[in-house]
Amino acid sequence: MNWTTKLLSWYSENKRSFVWRSTKEPYRIWLSEIILQQTRTAQGLPYYKNFIANFPSISDLALAKEDEVLKLWQGLGYYSRARNLHATSKYIHFELKGVFPNTFKELMELKGVGDYTASAIASICFDLPEAVVDGNVYRFLSRFFGIDISINSSTAHKEFKMKATELMDVSQPGEFNQALMEFGAIQCVPRSPNCSSCPFAKECVAFNQNKIQSLPVKTKKTKVTKRHFNYLVIKDPQERYLMEQRTEKGIWKQLYQFPLVESENQIFTFSELSNIEKLPLRKPNKIRRVTLWNHDPIIHKLSHQTLFVHFWSIEYEDLLPQGHTKQQLQKLAVPVVIQNFMANFFSNAK
Repeated sequence: MNWTTKLLSWYSENKRSFVWRSTKEPYRIWLSEIILQQTRTAQGLPYYKNFIANFPSISDLALAKEDEVLKLWQGLGYYSRARNLHATSKYIHFELKGVFPNTFKELMELKGVGDYTASAIASICFDLPEAVVDGNVYRFLSRFFGIDISINSSTAHKEFKMKATELMDVSQPGEFNQALMEFGAIQCVPRSPNCSSCPFAKECVAFNQNKIQSLPVKTKKTKVTKRHFNYLVIKDPQERYLMEQRTEKGIWKQLYQFPLVESENQIFTFSELSNIEKLPLRKPNKIRRVTLWNHDPIIHKLSHQTLFVHFWSIEYEDLLPQGHTKQQLQKLAVPVVIQNFMANFFSNAK
């Protein structure tokens, strides 16, 4: 039994059952791949089902408002994925008359679709021999073949894609790609893989040379930036709250938040905040009470940033014409750190 046959045999016996594996419809495969980028399957599955329930077709997604899409995406992070998802659905619906592209080149031209996603759609939906390369594939192939190229180097993707293409069963490229990723996901796992039950252990370089923990190679760790966020939770006598929408480039674009003051260091006195021009009140003298809701910062980690977050509860004497009720706040797409805060804040306020 050769390498590829062995992999496909293992997959037929061990593959997990997911709803998107019962279809070859491009819209559903594309949606699942976008959701599962940088997201664990267990976390992504409810989002996938929710999206399908609300937007059964690509036309339904295209005709939705962006706020509706972002609200459904809330909690997944990397919100540019949701915005690109929406933009691409509109492009396919309006420009391509709802017909999903069926060539690798055309798929690569879609916003938010890179080599991995295009390869997955091309192979699964259209039986095109395009090999996928993700973290699971890097790990499995680097260990088995003893490939010590750094997986975040400029040449790694090309090298690993060539190797996966050589191994591919071109008569069933979609099945092969899913088998390759599945093996890395549940058998050749990052830490403490069960090599004793691995069908490839006998020929695996990493297993036989005691390199399981050193492969794959990854260098040049990304520098993490520290930022200090102060959210102003401003409430008027009718219990309406100020909110603003993030429009600048960067994290959480188009999501809603309480007015934000970002500082170079942690701020523990409101007098420091009140000296900042961005304080969004025309009459600061109408502030009746200020409370620092959390003295210890809430630490929220993103891929390249660590946020230290404080919430300030502020009671304002005048009415806020642009204020939102609690019920209206629940309908807005907000970052998960604000979603969690609101759940605690309003629950304790009862």
